[in-house]
Amino acid sequence: MLQINSSRLIAAALLLAAGLTLSACGKKQAPKPQGGPPEVGVITVQTQRVALTTELSGRTSAQMVAEVRPQVSGIIQKRVFVEGSDVKAGQVLYQIDPASYQAAYASAKAGQGKAEATLGSVRLKAERYQDLVKIKAVSQQDNDDAQASLKLAEAELAAAKAAVETARINLAYTKVVAPISGRIGRSTVTDGALVTGNQAAALATIQQLGTMYVDVTQSSAELLKLKQNLASGQLKKDSATAQAKVKLLLEDGSAYPLPGILKFSEVTVDQSTGSITLRATFLNPKQVLLPGMFVRALLEEGVDEQAILVPQRGVTRNPKGDAMVMVVGTEEKVEPRVIKVVRTVGENWLVSDGLKTGDRIILEGLQKARPGTPVKAVPFGTSTPAAPSAAKQPAAATK
Repeated sequence: MLQINSSRLIAAALLLAAGLTLSACGKKQAPKPQGGPPEVGVITVQTQRVALTTELSGRTSAQMVAEVRPQVSGIIQKRVFVEGSDVKAGQVLYQIDPASYQAAYASAKAGQGKAEATLGSVRLKAERYQDLVKIKAVSQQDNDDAQASLKLAEAELAAAKAAVETARINLAYTKVVAPISGRIGRSTVTDGALVTGNQAAALATIQQLGTMYVDVTQSSAELLKLKQNLASGQLKKDSATAQAKVKLLLEDGSAYPLPGILKFSEVTVDQSTGSITLRATFLNPKQVLLPGMFVRALLEEGVDEQAILVPQRGVTRNPKGDAMVMVVGTEEKVEPRVIKVVRTVGENWLVSDGLKTGDRIILEGLQKARPGTPVKAVPFGTSTPAAPSAAKQPAAATK
């Protein structure tokens, strides 16, 4: 009986082992990794012609500004312009009470008439004495006195004429006129206000907005470097235009449609900031630009005929802070390359040292590009995406 039970136990154990073997065979085996080096997307370095620009911040100002001030004292009778309107040179802006100046002009005219009458009498006497002295009818002293009186009368008449002219000018100054044509701002006085001749406070301000100035600042160090690059031939001026062109970006980031011209740079460096002021002019027919606006100017520095540009996504920094790219070497292995970058040009770095024509820079697959490892270089943007890892299948249920 014991022998029969042992046989049954052995048979059950064999059946259980067979079932486990069949269950293990039913599971899918994990796929083996594919062979071959990983693909990386590369670009080939080529020199190109690049126009270099510098972005500088600044503010706009009117080409011509005139502050309107009274030249005589008096009470403002009337303001005869509309605030914010365009005015013409010579247009009357304010009328000052002219009563006292009209009286002064009339008095000066009367003084001139008196001087003219006196001069006539003195001239006749001087002419008679000049003839009588020749025949000894009057003394030489009397003749000399008559001639002196004539000159005095002539001088008094000249002074009277000058007084008349002064009175006329002061009377004309009671009409405050626009010194230039342009857009006039708000008035600082109203009718009935007392103003003083040549006062410090302006009555209003007129600005010409047809052409605007844009004043920007650039460090003297950058200006010296630019001149050195032009002198060495690394940069070349555009010979098509005698003056450098300037583009403008407004406060909201939009581009101003009309280009400007760089007029001049200041001859003195600001000692507090170490910068130099540059001035450009822009036509403003639609008066989009207003005085005092904050803008950014793009100045054309020159043209680099042999520029090397590298996308910023392909440039990293080593622990020392040096710019570095990964290149595919001659043996199709990854090589780190330290480069020298000068500035950004759009979304690229301008490289001055470390790369040459024909170098292949890795832009895609950098996580797989370990130094010294072999890779398969394909043009950037054409590499095939990596195959997704196989999902784990659930174990087959056993009945």
